[in-house]
Amino acid sequence: MNDESTTYTVDEALVALGFGNFQVLVLIYAGMGWISEAMEMMLLSFVGPAVQSAWGLSTHEESLLTSVVFAGMLVGAYLWGSISDKYGRRRGFLMTAVFTATAGFLSAFSSNFPLLIILRCLVGIGLGGGPVLSAWFLEFIPAPHRGTWMVVFSGFWTVGTILEASLAWAVMPRLGWRWLLGFSALPSSLLLLFYGATLESPRYLCMKGRKTEALVVLEKIARMNGKKLPCGILVSDNQIELDEHLSVSEDKELLSPSASGDVTPGQVESSQGAVSPLVTLLSPELAKSTILLWVVFFGNAFSYYGLVLLTTELSGGQNKCLPADLQLKKSHDVSYRDVFITSFAEFPGLILSAATIDKIGRKLSMFIMFCLCCIFLIPLLYHQPQGLTTGLLFGARTCITATFTIVYIYAPEIYPTSVRTTGVGIASSVGRIGGMICPLVAVGLMHACHRSLAIILFESILLLSGVCVFLFPFETKGRQLSDIVPRLKLHNTSI
Repeated sequence: MNDESTTYTVDEALVALGFGNFQVLVLIYAGMGWISEAMEMMLLSFVGPAVQSAWGLSTHEESLLTSVVFAGMLVGAYLWGSISDKYGRRRGFLMTAVFTATAGFLSAFSSNFPLLIILRCLVGIGLGGGPVLSAWFLEFIPAPHRGTWMVVFSGFWTVGTILEASLAWAVMPRLGWRWLLGFSALPSSLLLLFYGATLESPRYLCMKGRKTEALVVLEKIARMNGKKLPCGILVSDNQIELDEHLSVSEDKELLSPSASGDVTPGQVESSQGAVSPLVTLLSPELAKSTILLWVVFFGNAFSYYGLVLLTTELSGGQNKCLPADLQLKKSHDVSYRDVFITSFAEFPGLILSAATIDKIGRKLSMFIMFCLCCIFLIPLLYHQPQGLTTGLLFGARTCITATFTIVYIYAPEIYPTSVRTTGVGIASSVGRIGGMICPLVAVGLMHACHRSLAIILFESILLLSGVCVFLFPFETKGRQLSDIVPRLKLHNTSI
């Protein structure tokens, strides 16, 4: 029987339950969503040149095929993040899976370029929900092991990129780009198939005041992990802050009656809900972290997807500047071998992340990786032998994978549960802007024989991102997740 004088939080419950069978299943399910997003993003470097060749598209139209996906992700990241914070994590990632699977499969049957553009934009809207699955998994992990297991989760992205590169190598020369689009939609379909077995985040339920439902979820986790919940009553951060407020109020007799009246957990929740998520993210407590995070996400997305496209542009005999007519003829001659090799660069990137994130911290790890990525790109200012080019791109891809992995761990850790997926979603949306611009650089500038200008732009953005990482206000290594924003902790209840 629980001792009513003893309480425990979701964080304390998760630590007591440990990382067990339940978290493994959540990892596999969320990881499948990460594989789906990685495959849909990776195929852009294969489908673009193939469609350009098949339909006689211009370089601008080929770049547009990539940019509309990022435009859709820009919308989807905020949309699904807001829905997830308001209606629950499960509802958020259900809609993302529906959009991605349906539009992705229909893309394979596109009869013309405008229809393909529309469907790929819808795929992008679905892919924008990736941070929802990331936050959902994060909220089930015990704090002491959060960094390590989030790196493992990020490994599913690498699996997706390698799977897509392998699939393209096998499918494109024999069956063509339509079959690649169809096969790439399968992982998101699996999310729909097993959706009924998923559970809502207990942290989200507790934050919303649905403690009974949260307790049911925690009890299921305890049974699957073969552990017992702590003794006492489950409480949320809202309730803890409420108790602290009431305790302080007793010592402040000068407060007016309206300011010292009773406050309920429902008032705490409503005070949070009355504030726009975007206003909350730009509040004095979160503004610096939010703006710096936007720049880092932009730099990461620009550099990561730019490197993927650069691998295509600098392979297959395209390492030298060619006349426009020859570029069009050779644009579909993608070296699947080089793309496949550089995709494996993500594995050492993950190893570097795992080795540093919980030892030297999130901030220092990202700063070092941004600097190393710059060093790998410097020789590419000039024409290099194909083998050396592939090796340099391999090293740069390793570093940018590490920074991308770590920032996706750091971002949800700095935001409270009440705005976590919205905050990460908006940051991801800003990153998508970088993804939209990078085709114009990696493809447009390369085709226009401005290779050095393209590399200098990459270097500048990487350095700016590294500076922003250095300026982040705090480190999150070993910190417990918060449920509400400090400024909102009963700040409005005296009104």
